[in-house]
Amino acid sequence: MKLSKQYSLKKRLIWGTSVFSLLLGCLLIFTAYKIALHEVDEILDTQMQYMAERSTTQPLTTITSKIELHRTYHEEDLLVDIWAYKDQSHLWHQTHLLIPPVKQAGFYTQETPQGKWRVYVIPLKDYQIQVSQQEQVRKNFAWELACSMFVPYVLLLPFAIIILAFIISLSLKPLEDFKAELRSRDSDGLAPIDSQDYPQELIPTIEEMNHLFGRIQQAQAEQKQFIADAAHELRTPVTALNLQTKILMSQFPEHEALINLSKGLARIQHLVTQLLALAKQDVGLNLIEPNTEFRLNDVALNCVEQLVNLAMQKEIDLGFERNDVIEMNSLESTIHSIIFNLIDNAIKYTPNQGIINISVYSDQDNFACVQIEDSGVGIDPENYDKVLKRFYRVHHHLEVGSGLGLSIVDKAIQRLGGTLQLSRSIDLGGLSVLVRLPKILNHH
Repeated sequence: MKLSKQYSLKKRLIWGTSVFSLLLGCLLIFTAYKIALHEVDEILDTQMQYMAERSTTQPLTTITSKIELHRTYHEEDLLVDIWAYKDQSHLWHQTHLLIPPVKQAGFYTQETPQGKWRVYVIPLKDYQIQVSQQEQVRKNFAWELACSMFVPYVLLLPFAIIILAFIISLSLKPLEDFKAELRSRDSDGLAPIDSQDYPQELIPTIEEMNHLFGRIQQAQAEQKQFIADAAHELRTPVTALNLQTKILMSQFPEHEALINLSKGLARIQHLVTQLLALAKQDVGLNLIEPNTEFRLNDVALNCVEQLVNLAMQKEIDLGFERNDVIEMNSLESTIHSIIFNLIDNAIKYTPNQGIINISVYSDQDNFACVQIEDSGVGIDPENYDKVLKRFYRVHHHLEVGSGLGLSIVDKAIQRLGGTLQLSRSIDLGGLSVLVRLPKILNHH
């Protein structure tokens, strides 16, 4: 199983900045520790040197300090030792704090069982003065100073991350706007995207997208022109062939080859008619006809009257379940074509002695609705999206068809700002087609 490599750029940036902030904080506290340790060393070294030099101005007597094993020393704790050269027995005391005689005053390091000590020594004529301090004390003090400086950083870090997240979200908003721009477009929305409202980083992407839109638009135009030209070129010879075939069939009505030829020509003629309708839809409905005021119920009734003879040939019960008066301001001929094709399609796929119910009404959103239900075999739900595609035909349907009828109807409904919904008829068991149209068509 292949794992998805998709990720959120926003989350990655927020996590990245957060981790970076934490690492930066660790680096800052270590740097602060080093700086603090240096400053502490300078201050305490000066203090030790001052104490040792001041001891030289006083009458010199032997002074022996004692290390308390269980005591925790602090930065203010200094041990002072003054001992005579003639008595060196205490040099080998178990604490090992005292440094053997030195020739030059200065700082030294002394190892003891209690750890390292920082020692300042002044050698005199008869005595040696020594001021000692535990090095760990200085490190602890430096850490305390560093942590005290780091506390404000830790307290402010969550607020800083929130602000960074807001800035990142604000910076990525053009990507959301770009996505919304693409999502708001329909299948025919191939107009160039205006790049003025977007940052410079997105302009190359937008330019490439506009270039792609141009190529798609050109390809679609060539395809539409080809379909229109082919349909127009085929219509006349196909019609002539169909007429000649009917003349021959009138002379030889029982001829099997002529019957098969007639069926094939009928299918070709149907295909040519649908291709012409498809080419008409692709041109744009608002360029073909203007808006007019009419009643949807009258249009639906007119379609039924035109198709009732076809339904009677199959003994189909074609009638209205509901036919409310609905005033509309739209493209009447287009809506007539939609309803006519849907009823014709229902008659085609409804078996003999079947039922077709038509309902015209307004829904709760004040949309004009036309519902056509039949008692045919219907369509499997998984094929609902497929039958709306061009040239797709359901395999078990043997009637003459091109696979363009529902595609053309759906295209026309979309251009009118409506929707086409397929489902199974609860009452009749066949296919239910629901068309929702706005009562007033606004041209864009």
